[in-house]
Amino acid sequence: MTSSVYNLSSFNKFNNDIEQRWKTFLDRRQTRLVQELRYSTASEKVAEDILQDFFTIALDWQIININNQIKFADIVLTHQGLKRLIIEVKRPNSLSWNKTSIEKALEQAYGYAQQQRVTSIAVSDGSIFYAADIKNGGLEDRVKLHLDNENAPPNLFWISVNGILRPVEQLQSDDNLVLDKDALSKPITTYNANKDPVIFHPKHKTPARCFAYVADPLKPATWRLPYRNIDGNVDNAHLPGAIRALVSNYRGAHNKTVPEEAVPDVLVRLGRAAWEAKKMPGQITKPLESYKQLYDALYQLDRLDEIKHS
Repeated sequence: MTSSVYNLSSFNKFNNDIEQRWKTFLDRRQTRLVQELRYSTASEKVAEDILQDFFTIALDWQIININNQIKFADIVLTHQGLKRLIIEVKRPNSLSWNKTSIEKALEQAYGYAQQQRVTSIAVSDGSIFYAADIKNGGLEDRVKLHLDNENAPPNLFWISVNGILRPVEQLQSDDNLVLDKDALSKPITTYNANKDPVIFHPKHKTPARCFAYVADPLKPATWRLPYRNIDGNVDNAHLPGAIRALVSNYRGAHNKTVPEEAVPDVLVRLGRAAWEAKKMPGQITKPLESYKQLYDALYQLDRLDEIKHS
């Protein structure tokens, strides 16, 4: 499907000289990282400086749009006086895809966003950059980028001044970056070995990212439909029940688990897990009835394709 974004003058204007702007940013980034080369380490401030360059050189934000340490948030981007994006920053090269480090950074950013009523968050260490929109108890990808790519990565427009205001229409792949998109809890009760606060559900002993719907990341009583294990893998024991809780009475009056407006996004989230576990029709000869019903529900919503490209 051709995205209408390609017809926007703001999109084409943004991309006119993106390669040259990106090259200028890479040169500046390398200069910022001299400290790391010299002393084998660099502080969080270095990553913040890299991100400032990223937004003002590679992208089209101005210095006046960048705000530091706003109610504990490392960086807050504002436009016309309104907060558009909260970024949690970590020291250079301290985050990794598929590792809990980035999930913990996301949890912090999500908590700050909830407090400040901001709907888009990001995390970065000056090497990788992940931004997402908070939507119906989950995170929907905005961009996933490597900031050391030789060429300008795709999707930069979606975090530009004009792009951040638009819902993402489509994403091109920047390699095969994989991230659990449901890392949502703001930890407040216990602490891990790195002294990071973590909250777990008292019954399931898992954080909020393991639930398909999270009404309030600070209140485990509002977390619904467990569907992943603490390691991020699909919880095959609970996933069918989570699906049945919605599809068995889909659009019916008895669903008190998830608000109706959030149901489609939660179904997609469950569908992604089912697809990952290879349980859906077309993946297995005799799928369970719950997976058949989930398939039909996603088909009705015209969102079946979304589960295959998560």
